[in-house]
Amino acid sequence: MAEHPHAALVRKGYEAFGRGDMETLADLMTGDCVHHAPGESQMSGHVKGRENILAHFAKLMELTNGTFRVELLDVYPDGRGHVMSVHKWHGDRGDRGIEMKGGLFFTIVGDKMTDVDECVADIDESDAFWGQAE
Repeated sequence: MAEHPHAALVRKGYEAFGRGDMETLADLMTGDCVHHAPGESQMSGHVKGRENILAHFAKLMELTNGTFRVELLDVYPDGRGHVMSVHKWHGDRGDRGIEMKGGLFFTIVGDKMTDVDECVADIDESDAFWGQAE
C-alpha cells in the first residue's frame, strides 16, 4: 500500500529539515502557519508565520552551534487533515547535551501544513537545556 499523502508530506518536511533545505520546508507550509512549542524557555511559545518559523529553526541551530538534529521514528496520519509524528531530537549547548523523544501534531489543509503543535517527553528538561533568552 502507498503511504498516505499527508504522511508523505510530513516525511518530506523532516527530510528537508535534516538537509537544512529551508526552501523546500517553506513550500510545505502556508504563509500563516503557526508552530506551538511547549514550556517556558526562549524556544517556547507560539511562532506565527512561515518566515518566523524558519527563523525559529535557525535559532535552534544557532543555539546548538549546528548540532541540533531530529531522527524521525514514525508518522501517523488520520486521513482527515492531521498527522502525528514521533521523533528523537539531539543537540549540544555549551557543556550540555540532550537527547529526548518528542513529537509534532500537524494540521494539514490543501496539502500544506497550517498548524504544528510540538510535544516533548520532559518539558522541564527541555526548558533547562534551552534556557531563557540571553
